[in-house]
Amino acid sequence: MGSQSQEGSGSGHRAILDSCPSGLQPSHALVQKRVIGSWPFSELSGTGGKGGTLPGSPRPFQSRQAKVKPEPRLGAGLTRSSAPVPATGRSQEEQGLLGASGADGLQATATLDGDPYGSRNRSTSDLQPLLPLKCELLHVAIVCAGHNSSREVITLVKSVLFYRKNPLHLHLVTDAVARSILETLFRTWMVPAVTIRFYDAEELKPWISWIPNKHYSGLYGLMKLVLPSILPLSLARVVVLDTDVTFSSDIAELWALFVHFSDKQVIGLVENQSDWYLGNLWKNHKPWPALGRGFNTGVILLQLDRLRQSGWEQMWKLMAKRELLTLQATSLADQDVFNAVIKEHPELVHPLPCVWNVQLSDHTLAERCYLEAADLKVIHWNSPKKLRVKNKHAEFFRNLHLTFLGYDGKLLRRELFGCPSQLPAEAEQLQQAMAQLDEEEPCFEFRQQQLTVHRVHITFLPHQPPPPRPHDVTLVAQLSMDRASIEQLELSSLQRKAALVVPAFETLHYRFSFPNSKAELLTLLDAGSLYTFRYHEWPQGHAPTDYARWREAQAPYRVQWAADYEPYVVVPRDCPRYDPRFVGFGWNKVAHIIELDAQEYELLVLPEAFSIHLPHAPSLDISRFRSSPTYRDCLQAFKEEFHQDLSRRYGAAALKYLTALQPSQSRA
Repeated sequence: MGSQSQEGSGSGHRAILDSCPSGLQPSHALVQKRVIGSWPFSELSGTGGKGGTLPGSPRPFQSRQAKVKPEPRLGAGLTRSSAPVPATGRSQEEQGLLGASGADGLQATATLDGDPYGSRNRSTSDLQPLLPLKCELLHVAIVCAGHNSSREVITLVKSVLFYRKNPLHLHLVTDAVARSILETLFRTWMVPAVTIRFYDAEELKPWISWIPNKHYSGLYGLMKLVLPSILPLSLARVVVLDTDVTFSSDIAELWALFVHFSDKQVIGLVENQSDWYLGNLWKNHKPWPALGRGFNTGVILLQLDRLRQSGWEQMWKLMAKRELLTLQATSLADQDVFNAVIKEHPELVHPLPCVWNVQLSDHTLAERCYLEAADLKVIHWNSPKKLRVKNKHAEFFRNLHLTFLGYDGKLLRRELFGCPSQLPAEAEQLQQAMAQLDEEEPCFEFRQQQLTVHRVHITFLPHQPPPPRPHDVTLVAQLSMDRASIEQLELSSLQRKAALVVPAFETLHYRFSFPNSKAELLTLLDAGSLYTFRYHEWPQGHAPTDYARWREAQAPYRVQWAADYEPYVVVPRDCPRYDPRFVGFGWNKVAHIIELDAQEYELLVLPEAFSIHLPHAPSLDISRFRSSPTYRDCLQAFKEEFHQDLSRRYGAAALKYLTALQPSQSRA
């Protein structure tokens, strides 16, 4: 669970002993037993947790510290211990931990006095984890609602798919906005061996709406509590993720930790990596009850079958109602309730290594984890500031996140060899269409692009409409237009089809102060600081807008189509789509305006709205258009194909568009 701005994240470093779990055949056991030493953070960093030791943790390690010869300091107050390794292959510390670990096969310290995951100089290639079977289906559940959360979950999913080697089933709890976005996303990605099931978040709100929540996630931040009740009864295990995490490893390694649960353990969590639940961040800070430092719910392993048998629904509701009598609201949403339950029933929790949830909140102590870990597995941006969080290593973590933010989703169409899976229908159709293309044709690259689903990664600023003003101007970069004009037109009630033309201008100055009104814009236009768009290179592209008339206009006015007209327009969602032939540079807007005109859309110029083009370096495609005769020849061939299609659909009415087919002489 993402924490509030006050919340920090102190790393829950743990010692992990991987041995053959009871009930597994010898052939499934680890080739190498995994034993990792432990350093007390009270010694290393000068701060110690006051939360004590969790059930199943080994004895405190301080009593053995005198036997360890310290090595040179590693930085940030950390030292690395180095004890002689006996013939058994285990250090003295490791043998001591084995003696205290019991029969479960894996024990983990869950206070800040544990080991993060392994010493910094130990490679995970030496420590073979017990992974799921090659084609085992892994289940992942995520709650996602709204535009912002959808953008986060896209990056998360790309990071998971990049490293995964197993089929995945995603259980997505979404609102209508997120479902629309994510359905389009997976339909266009066409990734094999991934199945999706959606759950309506609106239907879940009554289950948790009685819980007051101060966290910025609102009701959606409480929905993980009801996952055991809504997921299929046949589903025994699931990994639950917050949208603001980024993977840097195969999720199968996380899934593999289920085998280390004891019979009573049903929830796997990483310790909360801050002092939030210790209640000492500020005066009169009263957090919800938690075991020691508590646990963070950004990454959860749920043993669903046992969780249901334990009466989870009644358990968390009872605990929430009891605590709300004195605390009035949750501060960290579901995380507070999970921790209150674990405080009362500590046998339910299985502590996970800190590297599976490195928490970058405002008061994070996660450095104690990642400075000594051989590998970081999951990064959790659990501050409201997200990527802007203050952290001296933030640039490193941001680069990891940005790698997947900009990653092309279609590169994830990797087959899992040896794992039979049905390709999505769209993928099969794409393969068939690609097979019919002639690679020797000069325009092959263009034909190939026509078959590619191009998605634009839209960036926008959330917008709250200000009080009405006489001349309300909004930057086009914010993906909203002149709201006063649009409201005046009341397009939703119009029975006619209309495309609203936004007059376009340009400046040649890189530093430019955007005008606040039409009057200011006209002053700049008269002073020569602004021009009508492409006035010097391509005036016919916007001439039909009739800028002279626009200067005096106080109401929308209709203009007629003309050859090469390519205005910026606001159109209904059900309008004709862009023609996929025209990718890159040239004729995409022109062809779209022709199609709108052919379908009898009115072109209405908005009297107060305007957009201004700022100078920038030429794109790769416009450079190719200027330099490559083949590029221009292919574009001309597509124009002719486009008109042939118009003639078939509109008959004689398409004749007027023949004038638009003449090769462009001074384009761009």
